[in-house]
Amino acid sequence: MYDSQLSFELHHTDAGSAARASTLRTPHGDVQLPAFMPVATQGTVKGLEIDQVRRAGAQIVLSNTYHLALRPGEDVVRDLGGLHQMMGWNGPILTDSGGFQIFSLARITQVTDQAASFRSHIDGSLLELTPERVVQIQSALGSDIAMVLDDVRGLPADAEALQDACRRTLHWAQRSRDMVGERTPALFAIVQGGLLPELRLSCAEQLVAMDFPGYAIGGLSVGESPDQMYDILDVTCPALPADRPRYLMGVGRPQDLLEAIRRGVDLFDCVMPTRNGRNATAFTDEGLLKMRNARHERDDRPLDPSCPCVACSRSRGYLRHLFVAGEMLGPILLSIHNLTYYLRLLADARAAIKEDQFGRFYQEKMRGWVAAVDRESGD
Repeated sequence: MYDSQLSFELHHTDAGSAARASTLRTPHGDVQLPAFMPVATQGTVKGLEIDQVRRAGAQIVLSNTYHLALRPGEDVVRDLGGLHQMMGWNGPILTDSGGFQIFSLARITQVTDQAASFRSHIDGSLLELTPERVVQIQSALGSDIAMVLDDVRGLPADAEALQDACRRTLHWAQRSRDMVGERTPALFAIVQGGLLPELRLSCAEQLVAMDFPGYAIGGLSVGESPDQMYDILDVTCPALPADRPRYLMGVGRPQDLLEAIRRGVDLFDCVMPTRNGRNATAFTDEGLLKMRNARHERDDRPLDPSCPCVACSRSRGYLRHLFVAGEMLGPILLSIHNLTYYLRLLADARAAIKEDQFGRFYQEKMRGWVAAVDRESGD
């Protein structure tokens, strides 16, 4: 592995599963794994000031290369002191490569072996992302961890399309690896292959041979069922080095995080906690609470009596009032609560792993969420 100023120390593997407790050391501080990264796509976690994200328990945040290259531009970010200084965050930052936009913005994207070319969703101007350009942008942003450019396909997809995307992902990974220099962030490679186990294994094997500081599992949560995703994790995680961090991209629900952790995944990101918060939905051990529901109108209980966040110092009835009245405080408070919930869940998972109690912890959480689904279906 090249000198990436990144190190990974595995402390303990749970006795009853593949769940791992470890430390990821970066130039901007340590991250205790498993960990969840709040998504700050454009240098901000939507609706929240960065100190609110920090107080929720975040250790590391994620921003996006495609969006920051378009606006304000990586040169502007660099001239403002880099992404850390610009957004006021002194912890580690991982930047996504823009590969997901190949999937999400497919209608305005052209992909060749040379590059992914986008028509800006802002003004229609052309943005060409080559693997080399993506590394250069992320170096200018000053991120601690940079993702290589990959070719993401939605599911279901036919075998030929997945094989082509996987071939291109490997080609781009090698070109990214060849860009490594003194100021390059630590590069994580991304395993693709859709729902084809043999393709996933082949992709993982070839990426591991390139010797990256970390590995991500991409191309999931793009149309497949949860069980299909878990099957791919069963295949892919054991194929990745035990001495490197494993990152599952863009996933997802609390139960998905625990399912992935028990299969050996260390790092996660997803917009789900903040997006749901903006849309009046709170995550709890009781399941999802829809705060516009009339049943909360006179409920004087907090969302979660054990939660230390500011939202839980108010009543469910008050939170419902904020959303019904269209007050911007409602989405802010629920975003804070949901991030706090996710980050506490991962902190509790870390503690359970260290005590060889992850199986008990997993079962306890799952029982609560399943019972909540059963209650909702019975209403």
